[in-house]
Amino acid sequence: MFKFVVSETGERMSDNVNHPKHYMVGGIETIEYLKAKSTKEEFRGHLRLTALKYLSRAGHKNDALEDFKKGQWYVSRLIEEIESDGI
Repeated sequence: MFKFVVSETGERMSDNVNHPKHYMVGGIETIEYLKAKSTKEEFRGHLRLTALKYLSRAGHKNDALEDFKKGQWYVSRLIEEIESDGI
């Protein structure tokens, strides 16, 4: 589900870490589409490698803190996927 962050002025803004607006084009969040089209192992590999990508590039492109948060998001999602299997 797409969520917004509310600014101090009450303006709705896209959440670039948790739910980027550009990942909702077409009505389904990209991460959910990828999960639907992947095996469990493929999806978990995607989450792990994407976390590594953001953590590795932090400080070298754009905002380092945002990259760390994105890496954290992918690690958290990977943990959720593993825990949902009761492992």
